[in-house]
Amino acid sequence: MPDPANGEKCKQEENLSRELHKELPEVVREMVASCGTDQCFDHVSPVPLPSQEAVADIVAMARRVLFPGYFDGHKIEQVNLEYHMGMELIELYELVADQITWAVRHDCFRHDLSCTHCGERGQRAAFEFVRGLPQIRRLLSLDVRAAHEGDPASGGVDEIIFSYPGLLAVTVYRLAHLLRHLDVPLLPRMMSEYAHAKTGIDIHPGAEIGKSFFIDHGTGVVIGETALIGDNVRLYQGVTLGALSVPKEQVENLRGAKRHPTIEDQAIIYSGATILGGETVVGARSVIGGNVWLTESVPPDTKVFLKKPELVYLGSRRSGKE
Repeated sequence: MPDPANGEKCKQEENLSRELHKELPEVVREMVASCGTDQCFDHVSPVPLPSQEAVADIVAMARRVLFPGYFDGHKIEQVNLEYHMGMELIELYELVADQITWAVRHDCFRHDLSCTHCGERGQRAAFEFVRGLPQIRRLLSLDVRAAHEGDPASGGVDEIIFSYPGLLAVTVYRLAHLLRHLDVPLLPRMMSEYAHAKTGIDIHPGAEIGKSFFIDHGTGVVIGETALIGDNVRLYQGVTLGALSVPKEQVENLRGAKRHPTIEDQAIIYSGATILGGETVVGARSVIGGNVWLTESVPPDTKVFLKKPELVYLGSRRSGKE
């Protein structure tokens, strides 16, 4: 037999729910009233913003184009390669053109600019983006080889392309960097933060990174906006190429200034190293050891390591015979 007490409890819960629902419109009115004020950041506008879901789609499509056959989910043969590539590039071009258009249009409305022909800019920038993919592909092939040659644990280039977070982060960086050079607002940083969330590697699209770049393991790597990195450089997990902290009243004056270090060709920076400042240069072929904190330049062909710390062991020593 049903317990009458249970039925009464259900009625009480239903009545409570009904009463609380009556209070929700007041919360809605309060939230709406705060929009358009300094209490709220909002985008209440007929002008759409670039989409985070579209950014993920752009990265996925671009990887399929850059590494044909790896991320497609179906077989690609020589006989259908041109058709497949054509379809992928058209879809990628159209998606990128839409997202750039929305990013430019948002800037116009946000900053009350005169017409910048956002639709035309979107199409032209998207075409230049697609036209730059062959060069990015050549750069990525060097990055893959650098990973294979620099990591004895590598099981081959297929393993690197499929599973190395460093390669994913560098792939997205090179795509976002190209868009930044095309003066596309908002979208490059959205792409780099997508890669950051996926890999734990934070590369600002404004950084300049040369050929054959390898990030081993990768988690916690930070590369700032004005960092300059030469060719054949290798970083390990936890490396920071950052800026020195400044008072907030100086922030505006430093926008666009060189705030992050320069790493010259063939340098190696081990895990946990922190290198700060726009005037700091790590010379070619230098090696920076793990956990080093560096705010001054290092000449070429130099090794910088922390002095070996003293280890202290605490605990009782076992005595007697067993």
